[in-house]
Formats: sequence, C-alpha cells, structure tokens
Amino acid sequence: MSAASSPQAEPTERRVDAETKRRARPGGMGPFGGASLPAEKAMNFKGSSKRLAGLLKPEKWLVYGVIALGAASVALAVIGPKVLGNATTIIFEGLMSGTGIDFGHLHRILGWVIVIYVASSLLSLAQGWILNGVTQRTVLRLRAQVEDKIHRLPLSYFDKHPRGELLSRVTNDIDNVSQTLQQTLSQLFTSILMVIGVLVMMIVISPWLALIAVVSIPLTLVIVTVVAKRSQVMFVEQWGRTGELNGQIEEDFTGHALVKVFGRQQRSQAEFDDTNERLYKASFGAQFVSGIIMPATMFVGNLVYVGVAVVGGIMVANGSLPLGDVQAFIQYSRQFQQPLSQLGSMANLLQSGVASAERVFDLLDSPDESPDLPDAPSPQDGHGRLVFENVEFSYSEDKPLIEGLSLTVEPGRTVAIVGPTGAGKTTLVNLIMRFYELDGGRITLDGVDIAHMERADLRERTGMVLQDAWLFGGTIRENIAYGRIDATEEEILDAAKAAYVDRFVHSLPEGYDTVIDDDASNISAGERQLITIARAFVARPSVLILDEATSSVDTRTELLVQRAMADLRKDRTAFVIAHRLSTIRDADVILVMEHGAIVEQGNHTQLLAAKGAYARLYEAQFSAPIDEVEGAVPAS
Repeated sequence: MSAASSPQAEPTERRVDAETKRRARPGGMGPFGGASLPAEKAMNFKGSSKRLAGLLKPEKWLVYGVIALGAASVALAVIGPKVLGNATTIIFEGLMSGTGIDFGHLHRILGWVIVIYVASSLLSLAQGWILNGVTQRTVLRLRAQVEDKIHRLPLSYFDKHPRGELLSRVTNDIDNVSQTLQQTLSQLFTSILMVIGVLVMMIVISPWLALIAVVSIPLTLVIVTVVAKRSQVMFVEQWGRTGELNGQIEEDFTGHALVKVFGRQQRSQAEFDDTNERLYKASFGAQFVSGIIMPATMFVGNLVYVGVAVVGGIMVANGSLPLGDVQAFIQYSRQFQQPLSQLGSMANLLQSGVASAERVFDLLDSPDESPDLPDAPSPQDGHGRLVFENVEFSYSEDKPLIEGLSLTVEPGRTVAIVGPTGAGKTTLVNLIMRFYELDGGRITLDGVDIAHMERADLRERTGMVLQDAWLFGGTIRENIAYGRIDATEEEILDAAKAAYVDRFVHSLPEGYDTVIDDDASNISAGERQLITIARAFVARPSVLILDEATSSVDTRTELLVQRAMADLRKDRTAFVIAHRLSTIRDADVILVMEHGAIVEQGNHTQLLAAKGAYARLYEAQFSAPIDEVEGAVPAS
C-alpha cells in the first residue's frame, strides 16, 4: 500500500469523546461503540475446549508419542509400590518367622525398585521435552493465524474495539493459552493414566480396599463439576476486565500529554482505580471459587486414606492380607488421590485458559472484509480519473451519512474538500481507498469500478497522507522507502528533496541513517509530517489524498510543500481535506460538504461570489467573529 500514513482506526467524523469511551461498561455498548465485554456471557467450555484441542492436530503423531511415553512412565510408577511392598513383606516375614531376613533377595528387589523409578523419571523427562515443542509450535501457529486475521479484518472492526482490548487478546490471552497447554496437557494425560493404572493395581491387591478408594471418585467429580460451573463465568469476566483495563491504560499513555494539559490526572486515576477494582473482584472471585477444588479433593483423599489404613490393619491382623500389600495399597491410595487432586487443581487453570482461547477464537471468527474478485480488472492507464455515481454510505443503517453523491474528477485536477466536522470529508476519501464498502452507487478509477479491483492494486495507485503522522521505528531512509519497497536510492533522495526532507536531514548526525524511535520523539512534528509526504512522493500514485497533511508544518515550509505538490499533481488527481481555507485557494475545484452531501462546488473566487456556505466558512476564519457570522447577538 502506498499510503503515507496508516489509516486511522476510526474516521474523523466518528471519533467520540475519550471520557465517553471510558465510561462505557459491560452490559451496554463498549468503548468505540463496540459490544460490551462478555462479563455475563456463559462460556461455551465444551466447544471451546474441543476447538483448543483441535489446534494440536498438526502434531498428532507427537501427541501420540507423548501419550505412549506417559503411559510407560505411569506403568513403571504404578508397579513400583507393589515391588517395594514385596520388600516389606520379606522383612516382616523374616522377623516374624525367626529365620532372619533374606538380604540377598531384599537387595535384588530394592535394585529393581531403583531401576523402575529411574526409568519412569527418564520417560517422564522425554515426555515433557517433546510436549514443550508441541505446545510452542501450536502457539506459534495460533499467533500466525491471529496476525493473518488482523490483516483481513475490515476497518469497521477496529472502529468498534479499543486497541488495548485487541492487544490484550493478541498478547495476554495467547500467552495464557500457551501456559494452559504447557501445564495441563502433560498432567492431564499422566493423571488420567495414573488413576487407571493405580485402580487396576488396587483391585489386584484387594477388591474390598479398592472399593473404599473408588467411592472417592464420584465425590471428587461432584466437587469439580459444581465448582467449575460457578467459576467458568468468573474467568471469562476476569479476562474481559483485563482487556478493558489494558484499553484504558493504552489510551491514557497514548494521550498522556492531553491528560496533563487538561488537568485530568485525578479523573483518569479514579477511572483506573474503578476498573482495577472491578478486575480485582473478578479475579479474586474466579481464583477463590476455583481454588476450593484442591482442598476439597484433598479432604476426600484423607478420608480414603484413613479408611484404607483401618480396614487394611484389620485384614493384616486376621491374616487375610500381607503387610507388604497393605503398605503398597496405602501408597496407591495416595497415588490415587494425587492425580484426582491434580485434575481438580487443573480445573482453574484450564478454565482460565479456555476463557482466553474463547476470546482469541472470537477474534478469529470475526467476519473478514469481502474478498477480491478472482479475475479483478485493473485500469490500463494511471491518469487517476475518478467518478462518483450516486454514492450512498452510512456507518449504521439508521443514520445515513452520504446520499446520492455524484462527482467527476479529471486527471491533474486538485479537489479540495471543506466543511464542518462530521460532514463526511474523511469518509469520502476512505471510500476511495475502500476502507469501507459502499451501500449504493459506485466509484470508478480510470473507468474501472473500484469495488471490482484488488485492494492492493487500488491502494498502490493511491497515496495518502494523514493529519496524524505515523512513522515506525527505523531509519529515515527506511520510512521514506515504505511508500514503495522497491524504490531505488535515487528515487528516495528525489522524493526527500521534493518534500524538503533533505533540507533538515543533513543537520542530523546520521543523516538519512538517523534512527527514529518508536514515538518519533527525536524529530519535530513538522519533520515527521514532511517524511510522510516524502513517502507518498516516492510511491508516485495516480491519486493523492492529503487529509490536513500540512497542519504540522510552518507557513514557510507549507509554501514549499505546496510548490512541490504542484509538480506531483501533474496528470494525477489530488484530494485535499483542509480546515485552513488559506491552503486550498489555488484548488481547481472546492467541494463544500454538509451532512454527507455536496452543497456547493467551484473555485475559490466563484464560491466567495456565491456568498453561500463556503463564504460563511471563509468569513468565520478571516473576516468576522463567529458570533456575528452565526447571527448571534453579542452579550452586553
């Protein structure tokens, strides 16, 4: 795209007061007019969990390997207590019989116990190593999907979602998903296998003692189910509040200077404290409720432990069960309850991760912008003739903004667009760029309907310089070349000279290799704007759009830039949006817009002579006080 500055997240006409955005709370419309946060939405835990597990499909053979290694590790860990119980039986029987302990046999058994536990640990280590790779590659693909999705979203999506909220989904939520996969997958497999393996061994040793342990399973399931249902919604609210807080912080930091200028520090702090308090309550509730699972399951496990010890002691006393088997069974009862407790403790992490995954999936499921046609036509020449034919557009169906707009702009003509805020000026150029699709009518570029063109083709033919100069962290040379990646060094220098960037670059220590930091604080606002204009120059577009592009340069520099743009506009169409009418006096055509319609058009002299809307705007700026123009009676 040859735009000199990234398109604003919301058009000028749709900006809303920052305080209104901050006061928007869940339950109504959210910030930027977006939907409210899902604080009261019941999470689709089953569906989201299934979809999250589906992300592992490309790694299915490694997942099978992880399961196999886990099964082998658990099998050895389960056999260990039984073998160790045999050693206890040898010691007990040797002492009771008076024949002494068979230390040779005892040493062999203890040697096997060591081998079994070492092998189990090595297999578990291999399982963790493979699983780590599986998890990180899965999250890598998820991040790539999100990045690709963001580039396919229409601009209207960003109008309705705060940047901080979107960043929270892309960073915090994906990191939480990664942590959940990393910590739960291994434990989930091994815990389930451990429960099955230990249960089998307990039944082999004593079905009656096994029955005592089995009673704990339904009790544990009831505890987990009841608590999980209450905490699911709380985790969704927790991450929703996190996104809301990030959005507010991002807004405050971005507009930090304005907060200082208008003395809104205390109000900003109060709003932060309010949002932070609600996040605290949501997080506390989610963690507290889900944290009940672990101690509750441990309590059930202790009851089982007591039951097994009492009944087992009775069975040893009446000779129906060897002491070694009772010792092994007590170990098994602990091993049996440990994975159940782990499964319970994982419930809170799993619910948190699935809540984050659901927010990421919600982003991925958002409607894409309409796809380009497979055989999209392309204008054969690059003169930049634009025709608007009965164009209709609205941001919401009940509030039409542009109705029945028809206009023809010939190549090489400079069209200035003026009018009050909210008249539809920026919307008009956004429609040329296809940031939004028309509701009716059409716009043609050199005879081709732009709705049928590929967006990349259209935007390569269009240069756009916005009022807010956007530069990325890099050198001045790289920022200028962003207008056309394959631009030669000579073309970059020519564009810099045309935009008068060359005049100040040589005063910098590194010249064109000067690195601009992330917020471009090491150069002035006017210099930033000149670089964005040079970026448009290097693209040599068919259509040039300047949205208050000279607002940040001084009067002398503005005059130089206007002279340079006169050469750039030859055989090309230029649209200039301006509030300072002095900057567009030499425009070929001036369009005066009100309420989405063109109410006047002509050159500067003609419009002044008509004494209409343009004349009133001009007089308001240069001739008379506003109250006189509006017919108001001055206060006595």
